[in-house]
Amino acid sequence: MTDPLLDSRHRPLRDLRISVTDRCNFRCIYCMPKSTFDHNYRFLPKGEILSYEEIVRLARLFVAQGVTKIRLTGGEPLVRRDIEHLIEQLAPLPGIEISLTTNGSLLAGRARSLRSAGLHRVTVSLDAIDETVFARMNDVDFPVAEVLAGIDAAASAGLAPIKVNAVIKRGVNDGEIIAMARHFRGSGHVLRFIEYMDAGNANHWRMDDVVPATEILRRINSEWPLEAVDANYPGEVAERWRYRDGGGEVGIIASVSHAFCADCTRLRLATDGRIYTCLFASQGTDLRALLRSGASDAELTQAITGIWQARDDRYSELRAKGIAVVKKIEMSYIGG
Repeated sequence: MTDPLLDSRHRPLRDLRISVTDRCNFRCIYCMPKSTFDHNYRFLPKGEILSYEEIVRLARLFVAQGVTKIRLTGGEPLVRRDIEHLIEQLAPLPGIEISLTTNGSLLAGRARSLRSAGLHRVTVSLDAIDETVFARMNDVDFPVAEVLAGIDAAASAGLAPIKVNAVIKRGVNDGEIIAMARHFRGSGHVLRFIEYMDAGNANHWRMDDVVPATEILRRINSEWPLEAVDANYPGEVAERWRYRDGGGEVGIIASVSHAFCADCTRLRLATDGRIYTCLFASQGTDLRALLRSGASDAELTQAITGIWQARDDRYSELRAKGIAVVKKIEMSYIGG
């Protein structure tokens, strides 16, 4: 067994997030607000997007360097045509888990084909149970019932247990914390609350809009007592809590109030083939140019190892120290 590929802070490379499209059919206020992503917004043309064959070639090289988890993201990955074909090509890679993060809008009709293609798990973004609040969050009046139907279809297809992610913004959907917890208690799915983050610049993030993990936990614990659970694996980003009465578990992703930079094992491949070493990065490294210039696998591998070994990212730790924020790439471009 080869030694793990370590960055400058001795963090191993384990997780690869692949953004397959920069497009989405939602306009969530914390990710792709209409004020920026309107009808005039220029999305990437087809020629600038990595083909499935290019993605698979790079993924194979990343797996050879220690990646064991591949997550397909967007934008909304299910708006990319025939994504099942990509999953089919990734599935034979040795020793990996393939998962997908989706807003759930197209999941009901695709769950079985995704599972048949080789997808292992799915994470669904759902920021409210109340119809009015959910419409305010997705900003395209998409109904909650259709996302819930997608979750049910995914479970029936064998993609369970499903993770359900809810980004909480104060004054907008923080009143949904208890309702969300009540809905998913006993379902077998894992509800995870995410602190509203300053990913990108379009969402005009303010610290005042953040509901910290301690407050989220306090609200839930007042209804149903909780107890802490050990992490499933080193570097898991969600803090795990379970209901003392056996009603399942919830997770908290607290990248604002409790930075987990020290354990981050993630690398992000953007839609256009740029590699980003942090969700809050301001610039990436172009692998597409190397791919399309005829670079060999050895040359691509050398680029990948160099990028990871030079990695020194610790954005959330620096934010906590009050260090100035730089312009960041939008989350919809590199995945969440």
